[in-house]
Amino acid sequence: MKHLPFNTVLDAFSGSGCVSYMFKGKGKAVISNDFLKYSYHMVNALVANNDQILSESDLALLLEPNIERKNFIQATFKGLYFSDEDNLFLDNTMANIQRLILPFKQSLALSALNRACIKRRPRGVFTYVGNRYDDGRRDLKLSLQEQFLEAVQVLNASVFDNGQNNLALNQDVFSLDVKADLVYLDPPYYTPHSDNDYLRRYHFVEGLSCNWQEVEILHHTKTKKLRKYYTPFDSRTQVYGAFERLFQKFSDSIIVTSYSSNSLPKREELKSMLRAVKKTVEVHEVDHQYSFGTHSHKVGNQNNAVQEYLFVVY
Repeated sequence: MKHLPFNTVLDAFSGSGCVSYMFKGKGKAVISNDFLKYSYHMVNALVANNDQILSESDLALLLEPNIERKNFIQATFKGLYFSDEDNLFLDNTMANIQRLILPFKQSLALSALNRACIKRRPRGVFTYVGNRYDDGRRDLKLSLQEQFLEAVQVLNASVFDNGQNNLALNQDVFSLDVKADLVYLDPPYYTPHSDNDYLRRYHFVEGLSCNWQEVEILHHTKTKKLRKYYTPFDSRTQVYGAFERLFQKFSDSIIVTSYSSNSLPKREELKSMLRAVKKTVEVHEVDHQYSFGTHSHKVGNQNNAVQEYLFVVY
C-alpha cells in the first residue's frame, strides 16, 4: 500500500483495535468503528485518546469502597466465572468508573477491567463456566484487582499523541456517515467450519462495557450469555448482498479488505464484487494456521490451515 497516498483511514470493523492502532502509529488520522461496545472502549482509550491516562488519584478513586455499588454481578454471575471476592471487586469498580468525569478515562478503566477479566479466565473466553481449563499459569493465580492494576499500567503506557484528531465510533457499519481516503474492512468471516459470533466468546466483557444496559441476558443459558446482535455477515443467505452493499458504500475510497479462503464469499466472488466498484484489484495471499494443538481433533485438521487474503482496491 506504500504506493497509494492516503492520510485518513476508516477501520470499519476494528475488533481488538490493532489495525487502528498501527495506522495511528504511522501518523494517519484514524476513524475506528465496531458494533461491539467492548471494542469501542479499547479504541476510544488508545486510538481516539491522545494524552489522557489514569493517574494515581484516579486509581485511588476506582479502588475505594463504594457504598452505593450494586450487587448485580455478584448476584447474576455467582459461581460462573470468578470468585465471590472478584465479583465484589467488579461491582465496586464498575460503580466507581461512573465517577470518572472524562470519557477517555472511563474507556481506559473499562478496557483495563475487560483485559483483567479475559486474562483471569482459562482460555480467555466465556463460552463455559467454572475453571476446568486452569493450568496453573500466573494469570490464573492473580486476583482480578491485581490483573486490573497491571492492565492499567499497560494501557497507560500505550497512550500516545500522533498529532491527529482520531475518532472512535460504536455503530453498525451501514449507518456510518464518514469519509476517509482508505477504508479497511475486516468483517466477520462466514464459514461453515465454525461460527463468527464474537459475542458468544466475550459476552461477559461486552456486558461490562455496556454496564449491562440495553443488552438482554439469556438467563436460561448456563453461561448467561447475551442475545446475539444482528449482522448480515453471519447468514449464508445475506452475506453476499452485505458485501455488495459494503463495497458500494465505500466505493469513493481506497478499499483494503481482509478475508479467508475457508469463508464465503470465495476469493473470485469477492474479486468480482470489488471490480464492480473499482478498476484495480490486487490480491495478496499468505498461509495461515488459526490454531495449533496436540489433541486428536487438531492434528492434521485442514480446517485450521487457510490462505488469508488481502484485497487492495483502487
